[in-house]
Amino acid sequence: MKAIVYSNRGSPDILKLEEIERPTPGDDEVLIKVRAASVNPLDSGLSRHPFLRRILFAISKSKINRPGRDVAGPVEAVGSNVTQFKPGDAVFGLCGGAFAEYACASASALAMKPDNASFEEAASVPLAGLTALQGLRKGKIQPGQKVLINGAAGGVGTFAVQIAKSYGAEVTGVCSTRNVEMVRSIGADRVFDYTREDFTKSGQHYDLIFDLVANHSFSARRRVLNPKGTYIGAGIVGLGGSMVRLLAHQITKLLMSRFVSQKVVTLMAKISKEDLAILGELIEAGKVTPVIDRCYSLSEVPDAIRYLEEGHARGKVVITFQSPA
Repeated sequence: MKAIVYSNRGSPDILKLEEIERPTPGDDEVLIKVRAASVNPLDSGLSRHPFLRRILFAISKSKINRPGRDVAGPVEAVGSNVTQFKPGDAVFGLCGGAFAEYACASASALAMKPDNASFEEAASVPLAGLTALQGLRKGKIQPGQKVLINGAAGGVGTFAVQIAKSYGAEVTGVCSTRNVEMVRSIGADRVFDYTREDFTKSGQHYDLIFDLVANHSFSARRRVLNPKGTYIGAGIVGLGGSMVRLLAHQITKLLMSRFVSQKVVTLMAKISKEDLAILGELIEAGKVTPVIDRCYSLSEVPDAIRYLEEGHARGKVVITFQSPA
């Protein structure tokens, strides 16, 4: 089968399309004929940092040292212990090595694809959707709350806006000029164009801030957070950014949070088949519609990652495979 593999240098240029052996599912795994995958900042970070790749490979249960995590496609085969899926089922979820014609995934990291979603839409959901859902839940979102999502036009942000609305929150999004109408169209009640307005100087206050870009000081963000409000930091610096900056940012938040009444939450999404199913139900119900910026072919994965690194992607960047004849 054809698959994208790593070489040894550090940039998207190290990703090569090669012919490799088709994987065989383990006892608790599902073999998927990949119809679509999507690109995440994690893919960029691992491309640029071979040392991090080695660490994640060493601790990974899947032991697959190839890029791509989000996947969607029909089940080709199942392991001996798998009972919830059968060949032909359309699934989506998380795996290792999704940028390939076939990929193996743990059955516990998959859910049935919503009938009203394409494979491309389903593949855009897993990591970004889980981050949005789990972040808002961790922030204890409630109906009627005022929620601000900084970075509302990105992969996680577009899901967060829609999921927050499904909870009955009043949602404010922050994005650039070109994305204002899109963010409004997916449900935001108010949108700040950060090139013209600074939400930290608006005089508005929020019960929950979901920050996906961290482009303001901690004190500035505190200023617009209600006294008992919650700040959630997720996706602050991609693995391709400065690890020192990331560490300093986290330490600052943790230290300052000890002296304020507001709650500060740092988020890392967890694989959950139950949460994937919830995301599928939200899509089925029409409460969430994945936003896809661009689609690339398998051979164009390096170009897709470079585009994501530019920081202007609207929603998700997807790798799509031609439908079988």
